[in-house]
Amino acid sequence: MAIIRKLKNSNFKVKMMEMGLVEGKILRVLFRAPFGGPIAIDVDGYTLSLREDEADLIFVDLKNSTD
Repeated sequence: MAIIRKLKNSNFKVKMMEMGLVEGKILRVLFRAPFGGPIAIDVDGYTLSLREDEADLIFVDLKNSTD
């Protein structure tokens, strides 16, 4: 699990915020496709698929599952 710390400024930032990717939100990586394929994450109970370059725009702090 991870907590979104911030989103890098980009043309895609507003779209990511509209999808629920905002500072302080908890996300979980569900699946990472090989060879730079899409990454599936869980945000508030829904699954979101991002390209690797899109996911690189999200800065997170890792959270222990025991917290």
